[in-house]
Amino acid sequence: MEKELDGLGYLPLRIILSKLSPSDIIKVSCANKRLRGSASDDSLWAQICYQELQLSTPQDDHGNPLPCFMLAYQLWREAFSMYPWPLVKRVKRCWDKLKKWFNNNFLEAEATLRRGASESDIEQLQTLLKVKLPLPTRLLYRFHDGQELPDKMNPKTASSSWLGIIGFSSRSKCIIVASSFASSRKLFFLNCTNGQLFVGTRKPLTDNEMIPCVPNTLIRSVHDLYGEEQQDAMLLWLEEHGRRLENGIIKVRKEGDDRSINLFPEVPPLCVTTVTNGVQVRASAVFVPEFSDVLDEAEKFMFAYSIRMSLLPEGCVINGMTFGSCQLNRRHWIIRADEEVVSSVDDEAVIGKFPLLHPGEGEFVYQSCSPLPSPSGSVEGHFTFVPGRLADPRGGPFKVQVARFPLEMPDYVF
Repeated sequence: MEKELDGLGYLPLRIILSKLSPSDIIKVSCANKRLRGSASDDSLWAQICYQELQLSTPQDDHGNPLPCFMLAYQLWREAFSMYPWPLVKRVKRCWDKLKKWFNNNFLEAEATLRRGASESDIEQLQTLLKVKLPLPTRLLYRFHDGQELPDKMNPKTASSSWLGIIGFSSRSKCIIVASSFASSRKLFFLNCTNGQLFVGTRKPLTDNEMIPCVPNTLIRSVHDLYGEEQQDAMLLWLEEHGRRLENGIIKVRKEGDDRSINLFPEVPPLCVTTVTNGVQVRASAVFVPEFSDVLDEAEKFMFAYSIRMSLLPEGCVINGMTFGSCQLNRRHWIIRADEEVVSSVDDEAVIGKFPLLHPGEGEFVYQSCSPLPSPSGSVEGHFTFVPGRLADPRGGPFKVQVARFPLEMPDYVF
C-alpha cells in the first residue's frame, strides 16, 4: 500500500483527501507518514473550515486568532462536542447571515451583539428559572448572548425583574427571549416544554392569549434531524428574519437621527406600488400583536399600515402639463375584513398633515392602524392632490390611486 502511495502525486492525493469527511481524514492519517503529512496540510483544513463553518481565517468560536485551520477545526469540534454537529453548523449559518447583513447595512446593530454564553452560564440560568432550554436555543445563545443595549434603551435600567442572559420567568416553562420597546412593549416567550415561540398580545395572561410566532406545521423535531427530542421554533424564527433581511423584504429606515429595522414589507406582493400623474404611493401593512386582543371580537387583530408617497423626478404630469409640486388635500380609505367593508374614511389630510411633494425628494411616510375582527383583510382607496400647492393651486384636484394591499395574519410574527 505504501509503495502504491509513493507513486501517487501530491495533487491526486490532495483531491482524494478533500472528498473525505474530517473524521475519515483523521483515520486515514494514521495509516502512514506520507498520509499523515498530506492530512495535515492546512490548505485542506482551510477548505473544510470554510465549507462547514464559513471561516476564512483560523479562529476559535470566540473569534480569537489561531495559527492554523487544523487547530481551529479541532477547537470548534471540542467546544461544541455536546451538540449534534449538523445543528451547530446550521446555527452558525443563521448568525453569520444576520451579521453579514448588519455589517453591510446596520453596523450599529452589529456592535450590540454580545459574546456567546458559556455552558456554565446556561446551566445556571436553567437552574434559576427551573426550565430546560431546547437544544437549538441553547446553541443560539452559545454563539451570541443577546444584545447589549445602550442605557437609554436597556429595559434592565427600568425594571429589576430581568435576570441576565435571556430574561425573566413570567409563567410556568415560559421565558422571555426577545423584546421590542420601539413604541410599545412587545415580548416574545419561548415555551421550553413544547419549543414553540409565542408573542404576547395586549393582555398575555395565559397561553390562550398569546400568538404563536412560527407555524406549528413548520416546527421540526430535532430528534427527526439529529436524534434529539427538541424543537427548533426559535431557530426557524431567526432564520426567517435573516432571509427577509437578505432578500430586501424588510430594510433599515431612518427617522430623524435614529435608524432601525422597519418591519413593513418593501417588496411585492405584500407591498404595493401605484403611480398616478407622477405621484408614487407605496403601501404595506404589518400585524401588531401587542395591540391585539384575542378576547375582543372587534379588535381581535390589530394591523398597522405604512404609506410612502413621493413625486417622481419628472414631476406632476396632468394632461400633458408638468408641475413642479403637488400637495395632498384629502384621503379616502375602504378597509375590509375578509370581503366585508368594516370602515370607510373620507377626510382631510393624513395625521393632520398636508404633505407638499417635490420631484426627487424623499418619501413622505406616515403610519396608521386598524383593528379587524378576522385575521385577513385589505385596505384600498385614493388621495386627492392639487397641482402646485393648496394656497396657490395650478389646476383642479386629481385622484391618486392606492392599490389594494393586504392586512394578513402572517406565518411568522416579528
